[in-house]
Amino acid sequence: MPSRRRALSTLGATLASGACSAALSPMVQAATAKSAPQSAPHWGTGPEGERRADLGNGWYRNPIMPGDYADPSVLKDGDDYYMTHSSFDAAPGLIIWHSRDLVNWQPIGPALPKPLGTVFAVDIAKHDGRYYIYIPFMKAPWSQGLASFANIYVIHADSMAGPWSEPVDMKIGGLIDPGHVVGEDGHRYLFLSGINRVRLSADGLSTDGPVEKAYDGWHYPDEWVTEGYSLEGPKLFRPGAWFYLVSAVGGTSGPATSHMVIVARSKSVLGPWENCPHNPIVRTRSDKEAWWSRGHATMVEGPGGKWSMVYHGYENGYRTLGRQTLLEPMAWGEDGWPRALGGDLSMALPMPTGKAGGSHGFLRSDDFTAPDFGTRWSFYGAAPGEIARAHVGGGVLDLSAKGSSPADCSPLTQTVGDHAYEISVVVEPVDGAEGGLLLFYDDRLFLGLGIDGQHMTTWRGGHRSFWQEPAPATPKLHLKIVNDRNIVTFFYSLDGKAWTRHGIRSEVSGYQANTVDDLASLRPALYASGKGKVRFSAYRFRALA
Repeated sequence: MPSRRRALSTLGATLASGACSAALSPMVQAATAKSAPQSAPHWGTGPEGERRADLGNGWYRNPIMPGDYADPSVLKDGDDYYMTHSSFDAAPGLIIWHSRDLVNWQPIGPALPKPLGTVFAVDIAKHDGRYYIYIPFMKAPWSQGLASFANIYVIHADSMAGPWSEPVDMKIGGLIDPGHVVGEDGHRYLFLSGINRVRLSADGLSTDGPVEKAYDGWHYPDEWVTEGYSLEGPKLFRPGAWFYLVSAVGGTSGPATSHMVIVARSKSVLGPWENCPHNPIVRTRSDKEAWWSRGHATMVEGPGGKWSMVYHGYENGYRTLGRQTLLEPMAWGEDGWPRALGGDLSMALPMPTGKAGGSHGFLRSDDFTAPDFGTRWSFYGAAPGEIARAHVGGGVLDLSAKGSSPADCSPLTQTVGDHAYEISVVVEPVDGAEGGLLLFYDDRLFLGLGIDGQHMTTWRGGHRSFWQEPAPATPKLHLKIVNDRNIVTFFYSLDGKAWTRHGIRSEVSGYQANTVDDLASLRPALYASGKGKVRFSAYRFRALA
């Protein structure tokens, strides 16, 4: 399957920070003067030991969404906030999240049951009481009917909870990263990678004019070390007389100092655009910082009128977790330009509401009493209809076998965001199938254990390992994987109590974007290959201290 980063290259999208010269407003000065309590815990803790941003004392610590939640798009709708992310090769795709405080988020469910291709960065919009999600579908090997390598579609609904329409083809090819805005002329527009612009029809479901170049970007000094210029991710809003265009440059992965946030403004959606004098407003300056390659920001007015930026970044030492969602407070200077206030994002920051919030996320452990696809589990690289392979109920997941290995069987995966965790499951191959437990990055890079009732297969580096483990020949086996800060250990057991450690361990910090040239994360997975089916039960996730 083509990598996401190669996809960006194929698009051919031509797709820094100096001192602020303008005086800061008193609000900015007051906000930057705050400091976290010295006794603040490192992170909050969820019911499975997983880290959470809300510290429970009126402060939070990034990330707000641990794990691979890249390219966040946020919509403010009264007192409610909705967010979704690039779902890439996941099916179902596009989990919609809801929050009242920008830190604690609950999943509503997937908006895209049957992706038409690989889903890149989307934009959520509300117009005349209706909700829209503009989606770039990249042509995948299993895609049907996509006219271009990159294709902009839209889905719409009366409620963020759905039901969502079938995808509507907007006939925009070769561009990604849509950003919706209503101009001063009352017309709707999409801004796209590049940065390009196209006017939309009144219903927002088709174009009403040609795609045109809109903005050349802000260019950082050539000596800065980045992955590539890559002008992308336009997000637009109009808090007053000015339209603000927030975009990203520098490349989304590569060196730690790559991705960054830039801003421009104009009195008209048609331009001309004036660059912010203190661009970039967000940039990682050194690989000593906690968060790398920070970019693809949405600016949003939070509770109480306090503004924030929501964007993604890589965690220092844990690129295997993918691009995680971060929340940074911001404010407006007297010159009308935004300022980032977060400083050292390894430190705790005040909650936007000033108080602890509610619940967050979902349990990853699964007793398989009811289906939970699109939230807890998603298929990787799956054509529409793949969900028919899975039957859940009575404490069992029956997964029909497909392909010959984890690389071509569309495994079930789930996103995790902890530095250390263990996963376990009971595996029972039926009718000659092979199945097991993995840590899966993409179809070229994964590791784990599989059984076929007679033999155990060890997977490392995306292929069958030379290491042959003398596991017992049995129709059912408990498998466990421990990932302790990128050191991975395999275990197996006949009864789930007495565990045998596999004879080899793996160091997996290299299972990340800069190794395999694909924007993903290393995450738990269940696979079933060959013929027949594999029966899974008692899946358990537990984060480790």
